[in-house]
Amino acid sequence: MKLNEVAKICNGKDYKNFGEGKFPVYGSGGIMTYINSFAYDKPSVLIPRKGSLNNLYYVDKPFWTVDTIFYTKINTKIILPKFFYYYLKTLRLETLNKAGGVPSLTQTILNKIKIPVPSLEEQQRIVNILDRFDKLCNDIICGLPAEIKLQQQQYEYYRDKLLSFKELQIK
Repeated sequence: MKLNEVAKICNGKDYKNFGEGKFPVYGSGGIMTYINSFAYDKPSVLIPRKGSLNNLYYVDKPFWTVDTIFYTKINTKIILPKFFYYYLKTLRLETLNKAGGVPSLTQTILNKIKIPVPSLEEQQRIVNILDRFDKLCNDIICGLPAEIKLQQQQYEYYRDKLLSFKELQIK
């Protein structure tokens, strides 16, 4: 299916007339600030329109977006939001850039992207596998960062043992 058959791409807007709050405001570089209003409150994939085109975000809490990033209203009867996110991550959207200076994407370009749509059960199976792998790679408590920290501690322990020369006692 084409992207516009599984999701509607929406434009971000200015946020400066809102007060401080708890809802994140996303731009193409990530969270910029927090305000007291939100643009959308369902799971969405945020797709940069300008700048860092490969910075996709999966958001499942209320948020606001500025005009440098699109948000998506996903038809969850057809596609799981997290599956949609993982698939878009494989596409390297920066290769679809149509601008000379600042990298840029348009809704027209994005809407033509073909999205595989297996059954919802198969999508969930794929999401479960990718979520576990993502957690292993990125979760500071149980993933690779924790393993790297433990390996570093082990290295330091043996390094210190090897380099601590105790005086030999001669009998």
